[in-house]
Amino acid sequence: MADRRTELRTNLATVHERIATACADAGREPAELTLVAITKFFPASDVVHLADLGVRHVGENKDQEAGAKVAELPHEVRELLTVHFVGQLQSNKAGHVARYADVVQSVDRPKIVKALDRGAGTALAEGTRHTPLEVTIQVDLGEGADAGRGGAVPADVPALADAVAATEHLRLRGVMAVAPLGLDEDGTAAAFQRLADLSARLRADHPEATWVSAGMSGDLETAVTHGATHLRVGTGILGARR
Repeated sequence: MADRRTELRTNLATVHERIATACADAGREPAELTLVAITKFFPASDVVHLADLGVRHVGENKDQEAGAKVAELPHEVRELLTVHFVGQLQSNKAGHVARYADVVQSVDRPKIVKALDRGAGTALAEGTRHTPLEVTIQVDLGEGADAGRGGAVPADVPALADAVAATEHLRLRGVMAVAPLGLDEDGTAAAFQRLADLSARLRADHPEATWVSAGMSGDLETAVTHGATHLRVGTGILGARR
């Protein structure tokens, strides 16, 4: 147990150093960035360690695992954390996710908007949640054969954002994307720049949508350079998935 805590502390320090260096290179401040530790496939005990080490945002991508893990956390630990759901979401799971997640980053179609709003409303009425559900719109940055990492095509984002903004129980916070597979550094940079440009256009109509969730263990520096506000880091903190 102590060895695992030490491992996590070391990995976390390395990631924070990478973020600090990337921010210095980009003329940004590390305080502008929110680090979301992606804890999928790792036990609740790791989440507890991370909370003790100062992590305040964790992410999960499978409803069954995520719901069970959050329920396993001690109350005092859960109170410290913002839980992000970052995986592809089915409408029939949305109501359950709305009970335990604070943020859903993977909204990609109107059906999910409606299901999450309904689920969040029910959870608020029952007292199982106390604030509206924050959401980001996942954008598919792929072009042609590179498409398919999940998300709405850029042309559909404005209407989807309007749909979120019109709900009673959801709060639009911004956009999220995963870099397309197989890109070199320049290709990844171009993809993240497309996301930054889309975010700027979205903020013209929805000033509150300031989040740009982009960048993972392998490309966080590029994401920082191109305006990311949230970084989703799993392997870099928790190690190879077991």
